[in-house]
Amino acid sequence: MKKTLFLLLSFVFTVSIWAQDKNSFSLTMDHTALSVKDLDRSVDFYTNVLKLKEITNLTRKEGIRWISLGDGKELHLVSTIKDPVTINRAVHLAFKAVNFDGLVKVLENLKITYSDWPGTIHKINVRADGIKQIYFQDPDGYWIEVNSVEK
Repeated sequence: MKKTLFLLLSFVFTVSIWAQDKNSFSLTMDHTALSVKDLDRSVDFYTNVLKLKEITNLTRKEGIRWISLGDGKELHLVSTIKDPVTINRAVHLAFKAVNFDGLVKVLENLKITYSDWPGTIHKINVRADGIKQIYFQDPDGYWIEVNSVEK
């Protein structure tokens, strides 16, 4: 009886582990997509202002262009959807800048307004951990956060 119970419990336990394996998964970030009005203007902003690299749009669909975010991550700029988008500062892309002060100078030279989280214009926020942080918008109004690298 004990052997039968042991075998039955072993079988149930093994089957439940197999079932978990079939249904278990993990996720990693692949890409973010943004709806944009003027595709060329948006690509120009991300490639020339932020110095990101345009990569091949593997869908080969018109009205979509891809930008590399590094580490195999991508930004897909999509101009084919014409529905309005509501954007606030909580919806944002975030980057780390090795030369944070250099980026701020580029933004100032291009007359791109930046602010801290509350929205104080041309103010750099310094977090409790010493990281500098600013927010600004791309041509379609999407918010971009840039942080300095860890000290």
